[in-house]
Amino acid sequence: MSSGYGLTGGPSRCFPFWQELLACYVVNTNTDDDSGKKKCTGALEDYYECLHHKKEAARTKALQAAYRKAEAAHPRETPKIGAIRNLGLLDKEEDTKAVLGTK
Repeated sequence: MSSGYGLTGGPSRCFPFWQELLACYVVNTNTDDDSGKKKCTGALEDYYECLHHKKEAARTKALQAAYRKAEAAHPRETPKIGAIRNLGLLDKEEDTKAVLGTK
């Protein structure tokens, strides 16, 4: 909200961006000439991004798509029962005794 008050009564999330945009407009425009608004496109873009998060959402979708593509290209291999036994989890009491030094 450009009012500056958030839901909890403090400054809103985007209020600093609004202040920056307003300051840019005040410095670069006057009552006769509005052509200075073109200099404020960066501040306007930042303010809109803060309000709507469109670039952030697009970036997140792109990252998720790349992750899914990489995951599909190289699927994970599920371990077999023999591999689990080789880790010392099942039926390896003698290996455990050798590691611990007990007989």
